[in-house]
Amino acid sequence: MSNLVVRYRTKAEHADENQELVEAVFAELSERRPAGLRYMSLRLADGLSFIHVVDVDDSLTASPLSLLNAFNRFTAGFAGRCDEQPVALDATIVGSYRFDAD
Repeated sequence: MSNLVVRYRTKAEHADENQELVEAVFAELSERRPAGLRYMSLRLADGLSFIHVVDVDDSLTASPLSLLNAFNRFTAGFAGRCDEQPVALDATIVGSYRFDAD
């Protein structure tokens, strides 16, 4: 699995809109249930900062996220919603305990 952690901060006036767009991605994921993907998003206590954790199976040539209409809506105009642009970092899972909600 390729693991990626992305963090960014939205402009105050776009934070709720950003959350709604992210929630739409999860709604479409629930419908489609693509294989080879684990994805989580967090909104931090400041109400403006978001973290996304993405695990994609190495055998896939593209992330299933890129095939989602809701994800494409989320990324459209993304830079304009941000006060701090995204920082993407490769990561290695050291451990996880009951992390999945399913």
